[in-house]
Amino acid sequence: MKKLIALFAVSAMASTSAMSAIALSGAASVSYDDNGAKASATSYDADLTVTGTAGTTTVTVSADVDGASFATSAASMATTIGPVTITADMHDEVSKDAQGDNTAEASGVNATGTAGEQIFESTDTSVTISVDAPIGDATVGVDDTGVLTVSGTWSGITMSSSTADVTTVAGSIAGMDVSVTNDAGATTWSLGTTVSGVALTLASSQAVTATFGLAGNTMVVSSVPAVVQKDQVTGNSAGTGVGGYGKRIVNAVKSHSTVAISRSLTSGATLAATYSTLDDSLTLKASVAF
Repeated sequence: MKKLIALFAVSAMASTSAMSAIALSGAASVSYDDNGAKASATSYDADLTVTGTAGTTTVTVSADVDGASFATSAASMATTIGPVTITADMHDEVSKDAQGDNTAEASGVNATGTAGEQIFESTDTSVTISVDAPIGDATVGVDDTGVLTVSGTWSGITMSSSTADVTTVAGSIAGMDVSVTNDAGATTWSLGTTVSGVALTLASSQAVTATFGLAGNTMVVSSVPAVVQKDQVTGNSAGTGVGGYGKRIVNAVKSHSTVAISRSLTSGATLAATYSTLDDSLTLKASVAF
């Protein structure tokens, strides 16, 4: 009997040790939208993330669990060996159109997406190897497609540049957070600062956001710029043509404003109400994260 008790104790200790290396987190919410003059709608969302750690290796798997089946949304593994960090993205994620798929519709025209998603996509799983190189505070990385990236922080300014023709510069200057990205000649930027307790952000897309209040009890006022109509771009599954992988139609959207009020409750839940001038709609949302 003593041997059995001892064996059980060892097993319990091993199980406890294994469980201590696994972290479970998630979030769930339910939203009611009166949709202005249209019929009201209720939507649900629930996500789980499992993170396992063994030494310097971490595996993270996330999934949407509010549908009819368990749908993986992310899967990655990262490990550090001395100055070398290896990161593997094991989830092949493809954008979906308004029909919930990534294929041409029966009419021959792909449904409208929310942001002109690609019609065809290549596999986007990847492996990246980064090395803390002895060139100041820079890190040099290369992925399995041969794209080389050099990044680092100097005098409070973070810079990143890659052979894929993408360069990003970000930093805090005189109390203002500045970020500038150049992607193949197209430049986008954002500015953020706090004035008299109000957090303000401005982006090159002309989007403006102001956040009032303290953590757990905030109001966010946003000015959303208009979206210009864009026609479908025809591509192919290999992405070798002039149109690359192609892009779906983008519908024009008028400029509008939103006001969102959020309050954290002692029960652990968060209640939020968002009003949009686009369709004169009010959305009520209850959410919880753990």
